[in-house]
Amino acid sequence: MKVLSTKNNLQILHEDNHIIVINKRVGDIVQGDQTGDKPLSEIVKEYIKEKYNKPGEVFLGVVHRLDRPTSGIIVFARTSKALTRLNEMFSQRETQKTYWAVVKNAPPKEQDSLVHFLTRNPKNNTSKAHIKEVPGSKKAHLDYTIIQQLDAYFVLEIQLHTGRHHQIRAQLAAIGCPIKGDLKYGFDRSNPDGGIHLHARKLVLTHPVTKAQLEMVAPAPNNPVWNAVSL
Repeated sequence: MKVLSTKNNLQILHEDNHIIVINKRVGDIVQGDQTGDKPLSEIVKEYIKEKYNKPGEVFLGVVHRLDRPTSGIIVFARTSKALTRLNEMFSQRETQKTYWAVVKNAPPKEQDSLVHFLTRNPKNNTSKAHIKEVPGSKKAHLDYTIIQQLDAYFVLEIQLHTGRHHQIRAQLAAIGCPIKGDLKYGFDRSNPDGGIHLHARKLVLTHPVTKAQLEMVAPAPNNPVWNAVSL
């Protein structure tokens, strides 16, 4: 799937009467927070209002989120019916999410299934991965595969089976593979743009209204490391 258009600083991957799918940039927040920075949801609302000349408040439902320093696919609902059905789909894990991550250290195996139990620390907004279940922990499960070796890094493709706070970041750090630029989880230096090399690459879901099968792929950000990935 190619980018349909780039308008209002939005990379639009899919758009119809019921949903709009955006390739989020590093640094964008999906929904308003304590920073007061303008969220992606408001930018999308403005785009819809202008394009369709809509009077009054534009409806836009936030279905899921990505961490601010990450990039990739975000789905918004344009109708309440779509929002209800998408919320159910995401909560029931009826979607397929594929991520790309760039790490400096080689993982222990070419491919593996990781299961940890995550605890969250709200004071510093991090999650810690434990090998065994501990009080207050939530099970986290993902599969990874090394899909390319660059000069100084490894590119992993990750299939996410649960949706926990900072799951990929915490689980990869737990096996000695913090994501490039992720100071919070042990990488040794930050990226120039303040982001991390974690990208929500692909999402497969059933359209909430038409029931068509949608497969959306988001181009990785334009920077030297991502540009070296030849997949």
